[in-house]
Amino acid sequence: MAEEWESSKVYPRVVTTLSSLLQRVVEINESSSSSTTKPLLSVWTTTNNEDEAKEEEEKKKKNSSVFHGVRKPGISIKKYLERIFKYAGCSPACFVVAYVYLDRFTRHCPNLSIDSFNVHRLLITTVLLATKFLDDIYYNNAYFAKVGGISMAEMNLLEINFLFGIQFELNVTPSLFSSYCSILENEMSFESPNAGPRLHCFISEEETNICKQKQLAQSNSKTTMQCS
Repeated sequence: MAEEWESSKVYPRVVTTLSSLLQRVVEINESSSSSTTKPLLSVWTTTNNEDEAKEEEEKKKKNSSVFHGVRKPGISIKKYLERIFKYAGCSPACFVVAYVYLDRFTRHCPNLSIDSFNVHRLLITTVLLATKFLDDIYYNNAYFAKVGGISMAEMNLLEINFLFGIQFELNVTPSLFSSYCSILENEMSFESPNAGPRLHCFISEEETNICKQKQLAQSNSKTTMQCS
Protein backbone atom coordinates (compact mmCIF):
# COMPACT_ATOMS: atom_id res chain seq x y z
CA MET A 1 0.00 0.00 0.00
CA ALA A 2 2.82 2.38 0.84
CA GLU A 3 4.47 1.73 -2.51
CA GLU A 4 1.18 2.32 -4.35
CA TRP A 5 0.66 5.62 -2.51
CA GLU A 6 4.23 6.71 -3.25
CA SER A 7 3.89 5.93 -6.96
CA SER A 8 0.58 7.77 -7.20
CA LYS A 9 1.75 10.86 -5.28
CA VAL A 10 2.11 13.88 -7.53
CA TYR A 11 5.15 16.07 -6.92
CA PRO A 12 5.58 19.63 -8.23
CA ARG A 13 6.86 19.79 -11.78
CA VAL A 14 9.84 21.84 -10.65
CA VAL A 15 11.09 18.80 -8.70
CA THR A 16 10.86 16.53 -11.72
CA THR A 17 12.33 19.12 -14.08
CA LEU A 18 15.27 20.01 -11.84
CA SER A 19 16.09 16.35 -11.26
CA SER A 20 16.00 15.67 -15.01
CA LEU A 21 18.28 18.62 -15.71
CA LEU A 22 20.81 17.60 -13.07
CA GLN A 23 20.73 13.98 -14.18
CA ARG A 24 21.78 15.00 -17.68
CA VAL A 25 24.48 17.29 -16.26
CA VAL A 26 25.88 14.39 -14.22
CA GLU A 27 25.84 12.04 -17.22
CA ILE A 28 27.59 14.55 -19.45
CA ASN A 29 30.25 15.36 -16.84
CA GLU A 30 30.96 11.73 -16.05
CA SER A 31 31.14 10.70 -19.70
CA SER A 32 33.60 13.48 -20.51
CA SER A 33 35.70 13.23 -17.33
CA SER A 34 37.89 10.47 -18.73
CA SER A 35 38.83 12.51 -21.81
CA THR A 36 39.47 15.85 -20.08
CA THR A 37 42.88 16.87 -18.83
CA LYS A 38 44.02 19.61 -16.54
CA PRO A 39 45.49 22.67 -18.26
CA LEU A 40 49.26 22.73 -18.18
CA LEU A 41 51.24 25.70 -16.90
CA SER A 42 53.33 27.67 -19.37
CA VAL A 43 56.91 26.50 -19.84
CA TRP A 44 57.97 30.05 -18.99
CA THR A 45 56.36 29.95 -15.54
CA THR A 46 58.86 30.20 -12.72
CA THR A 47 58.87 27.91 -9.71
CA ASN A 48 57.40 30.61 -7.49
CA ASN A 49 54.57 31.21 -9.91
CA GLU A 50 53.91 27.48 -10.06
CA ASP A 51 53.62 27.35 -6.28
CA GLU A 52 51.27 30.33 -6.29
CA ALA A 53 49.15 28.73 -8.99
CA LYS A 54 48.92 25.50 -6.99
CA GLU A 55 47.92 27.39 -3.84
CA GLU A 56 45.24 29.28 -5.74
CA GLU A 57 43.91 26.05 -7.22
CA GLU A 58 43.77 24.45 -3.78
CA LYS A 59 41.79 27.40 -2.44
CA LYS A 60 39.24 27.08 -5.24
CA LYS A 61 38.87 23.35 -4.65
CA LYS A 62 38.54 23.64 -0.86
CA ASN A 63 34.90 24.72 -0.76
CA SER A 64 33.76 22.10 -3.26
CA SER A 65 35.80 19.11 -2.00
CA VAL A 66 33.67 18.59 1.13
CA PHE A 67 30.69 17.76 -1.08
CA HIS A 68 32.47 14.81 -2.68
CA GLY A 69 31.35 11.51 -1.17
CA VAL A 70 33.38 8.32 -0.88
CA ARG A 71 30.78 6.32 -2.80
CA LYS A 72 27.76 7.03 -4.95
CA PRO A 73 24.46 7.19 -3.02
CA GLY A 74 22.03 4.39 -3.70
CA ILE A 75 19.15 6.76 -4.39
CA SER A 76 18.53 8.54 -7.69
CA ILE A 77 18.50 12.32 -8.02
CA LYS A 78 14.77 12.29 -8.72
CA LYS A 79 13.94 10.15 -5.68
CA TYR A 80 16.25 12.24 -3.52
CA LEU A 81 14.55 15.50 -4.51
CA GLU A 82 11.13 13.92 -3.98
CA ARG A 83 12.24 12.79 -0.52
CA ILE A 84 13.38 16.32 0.33
CA PHE A 85 10.07 17.79 -0.83
CA LYS A 86 8.07 15.16 1.04
CA TYR A 87 9.77 15.49 4.42
CA ALA A 88 11.32 18.98 4.47
CA GLY A 89 7.97 20.71 4.05
CA CYS A 90 9.45 23.49 1.92
CA SER A 91 7.59 25.41 -0.76
CA PRO A 92 8.13 24.53 -4.46
CA ALA A 93 9.73 27.95 -4.96
CA CYS A 94 12.62 26.79 -2.78
CA PHE A 95 13.72 24.42 -5.53
CA VAL A 96 13.96 27.30 -8.00
CA VAL A 97 16.08 29.28 -5.54
CA ALA A 98 18.18 26.16 -4.88
CA TYR A 99 18.80 26.04 -8.63
CA VAL A 100 19.96 29.67 -8.53
CA TYR A 101 22.33 28.92 -5.65
CA LEU A 102 23.74 25.85 -7.37
CA ASP A 103 24.37 27.90 -10.48
CA ARG A 104 26.17 30.55 -8.44
CA PHE A 105 28.29 27.95 -6.69
CA THR A 106 29.51 26.43 -9.96
CA ARG A 107 30.39 29.92 -11.17
CA HIS A 108 32.45 30.72 -8.07
CA CYS A 109 34.00 27.23 -8.01
CA PRO A 110 34.86 26.50 -11.67
CA ASN A 111 36.86 23.41 -10.71
CA LEU A 112 33.72 21.75 -9.41
CA SER A 113 32.26 19.11 -11.70
CA ILE A 114 28.79 18.01 -10.67
CA ASP A 115 28.68 14.23 -10.62
CA SER A 116 27.13 11.29 -8.80
CA PHE A 117 29.51 11.74 -5.86
CA ASN A 118 28.52 15.31 -4.95
CA VAL A 119 25.13 16.16 -6.48
CA HIS A 120 23.09 14.84 -3.53
CA ARG A 121 25.04 16.83 -0.94
CA LEU A 122 24.81 19.93 -3.11
CA LEU A 123 21.05 19.51 -3.38
CA ILE A 124 20.32 19.08 0.32
CA THR A 125 22.53 22.10 1.06
CA THR A 126 20.99 24.38 -1.54
CA VAL A 127 17.43 23.45 -0.55
CA LEU A 128 18.29 24.05 3.12
CA LEU A 129 19.59 27.54 2.35
CA ALA A 130 16.72 28.30 -0.01
CA THR A 131 14.22 27.30 2.66
CA LYS A 132 15.87 29.58 5.20
CA PHE A 133 15.83 32.41 2.68
CA LEU A 134 12.24 32.01 1.46
CA ASP A 135 10.05 30.28 4.02
CA ASP A 136 8.92 31.82 7.29
CA ILE A 137 8.81 28.45 9.05
CA TYR A 138 11.40 25.75 8.38
CA TYR A 139 13.10 22.78 10.02
CA ASN A 140 16.55 23.07 11.60
CA ASN A 141 19.81 21.62 10.33
CA ALA A 142 19.49 18.47 12.42
CA TYR A 143 16.19 17.61 10.74
CA PHE A 144 17.52 18.39 7.25
CA ALA A 145 20.50 16.15 7.99
CA LYS A 146 18.15 13.24 8.67
CA VAL A 147 16.21 13.96 5.49
CA GLY A 148 19.44 14.06 3.51
CA GLY A 149 20.90 10.94 5.08
CA ILE A 150 23.94 12.66 6.60
CA SER A 151 25.06 13.67 10.09
CA MET A 152 24.26 17.06 11.58
CA ALA A 153 27.98 17.85 11.77
CA GLU A 154 28.34 17.21 8.06
CA MET A 155 25.22 19.25 7.31
CA ASN A 156 26.68 22.21 9.20
CA LEU A 157 30.01 21.80 7.40
CA LEU A 158 28.35 21.68 3.98
CA GLU A 159 26.28 24.77 4.75
CA ILE A 160 29.30 26.82 5.87
CA ASN A 161 31.44 25.78 2.90
CA PHE A 162 28.63 26.51 0.47
CA LEU A 163 28.05 29.96 1.95
CA PHE A 164 31.72 30.83 1.57
CA GLY A 165 31.64 29.30 -1.91
CA ILE A 166 28.93 31.72 -3.08
CA GLN A 167 30.44 34.53 -0.97
CA PHE A 168 27.22 34.70 1.08
CA GLU A 169 25.32 35.91 -2.00
CA LEU A 170 21.89 34.63 -0.97
CA ASN A 171 19.63 37.37 -2.27
CA VAL A 172 17.40 36.44 -5.22
CA THR A 173 15.41 39.27 -6.74
CA PRO A 174 11.95 38.69 -8.25
CA SER A 175 13.29 39.34 -11.75
CA LEU A 176 16.11 36.83 -11.29
CA PHE A 177 13.69 34.28 -9.86
CA SER A 178 11.42 34.78 -12.88
CA SER A 179 14.34 34.24 -15.26
CA TYR A 180 15.25 30.91 -13.71
CA CYS A 181 11.60 29.89 -13.73
CA SER A 182 11.58 30.54 -17.47
CA ILE A 183 14.65 28.34 -17.92
CA LEU A 184 13.00 25.51 -15.99
CA GLU A 185 9.84 25.95 -18.02
CA ASN A 186 11.91 25.49 -21.16
CA GLU A 187 13.39 22.35 -19.61
CA MET A 188 9.87 21.00 -19.14
CA SER A 189 9.42 20.94 -22.89
CA PHE A 190 12.93 19.58 -23.44
CA GLU A 191 12.77 16.77 -25.98
CA SER A 192 16.03 16.68 -27.93
CA PRO A 193 18.50 14.28 -26.24
CA ASN A 194 21.40 15.85 -28.17
CA ALA A 195 20.93 19.32 -26.74
CA GLY A 196 22.95 20.11 -23.65
CA PRO A 197 21.23 20.94 -20.35
CA ARG A 198 21.44 24.52 -19.26
CA LEU A 199 22.90 24.56 -15.77
CA HIS A 200 25.45 27.35 -16.02
CA CYS A 201 23.16 30.31 -16.67
CA PHE A 202 25.04 32.99 -14.74
CA ILE A 203 22.15 35.40 -15.24
CA SER A 204 22.87 38.95 -14.15
CA GLU A 205 20.36 41.57 -13.10
CA GLU A 206 20.98 43.46 -16.34
CA GLU A 207 20.13 40.37 -18.36
CA THR A 208 16.93 39.82 -16.40
CA ASN A 209 15.82 43.37 -17.08
CA ILE A 210 16.46 42.90 -20.79
CA CYS A 211 14.47 39.65 -20.79
CA LYS A 212 11.69 41.34 -18.87
CA GLN A 213 11.53 44.18 -21.42
CA LYS A 214 11.39 41.68 -24.28
CA GLN A 215 8.58 39.73 -22.61
CA LEU A 216 6.67 42.95 -22.00
CA ALA A 217 7.11 44.02 -25.61
CA GLN A 218 5.88 40.63 -26.83
CA SER A 219 2.81 40.76 -24.58
CA ASN A 220 2.03 44.30 -25.77
CA SER A 221 2.30 43.27 -29.41
CA LYS A 222 -0.06 40.33 -28.80
CA THR A 223 -2.54 42.62 -27.08
CA THR A 224 -2.39 45.05 -30.02
CA MET A 225 -3.03 42.25 -32.49
CA GLN A 226 -6.03 41.01 -30.51
CA CYS A 227 -7.52 44.51 -30.32
CA SER A 228 -7.12 45.06 -34.04
